[in-house]
Amino acid sequence: MRTTVTIDDDVLAAAKQFADARGLTLGEALSQLARATLTERRRYGGTRNGIVLLPAPATAASGEIEDVNALRDEP
Repeated sequence: MRTTVTIDDDVLAAAKQFADARGLTLGEALSQLARATLTERRRYGGTRNGIVLLPAPATAASGEIEDVNALRDEP
């Protein structure tokens, strides 16, 4: 499918480098990168309030608001 999009210069340069390193067209590279990103989001359970949810190890301790406030207030 042919379409026109506006892409930041740094993103375009990285996508071109990705494509060249793999012998892909720019369109193929962008499709692969977008697909991989979308797959990762589904694998991790989506988003909450616009933040991508990541898995936590079973050994991870839970944090309380007091812990967050203490870390925020550290010098």
